[in-house]
Amino acid sequence: MSNKTYNKYNFHNHTFCVFQEVDLEAIQNLKLDFKSKSGSSYYFNSEGVYRFSNHWGRAANCKWRLLPNKSASSNRDKLGFASWSSFHEDNDMEKLYGITVDFHEKTATYIHKNSQDFNPNSLLRTASDSTKIIKQIRNLFANDSWAKYFENANLQELRMQIIEKLIATNLSLQEIKSEIRSAL
Repeated sequence: MSNKTYNKYNFHNHTFCVFQEVDLEAIQNLKLDFKSKSGSSYYFNSEGVYRFSNHWGRAANCKWRLLPNKSASSNRDKLGFASWSSFHEDNDMEKLYGITVDFHEKTATYIHKNSQDFNPNSLLRTASDSTKIIKQIRNLFANDSWAKYFENANLQELRMQIIEKLIATNLSLQEIKSEIRSAL
């Protein structure tokens, strides 16, 4: 896969990107460059693009995530900024994504292999396969019923061990649990 250079003419065509939420003042003196059929507004400059929208995640044929700022409001309309270098090629066939986990916040997300935040311990997967693993991780965070077969184990350490193996190997969740259970 080539390292494509993105700009206002091609950033919207099969890309992955993580936008950072910014305050509305950032576009105060900018002119609107484009408004999509779904109502999203785009403002371009030489560094990147501002996107004002009420929907993030899947946007047409792209995967665009918004990282909220510290003072995130409950307003559905959010302004995000992404530099042109934050856009990466996306398709459903190639193994382009790794999984990153925040154990403190109990969250898991997938990240493009060319992103600066890519977890080098993560196995590369397709977006679809990454989503399946993330669902399993969220379930491991959400409840403890899966731990009933692990007597006297430290639940937090066990959860971390299972999740780290899930993101670093092709072993199934069941295989990982069996492997750990037999080692106890």
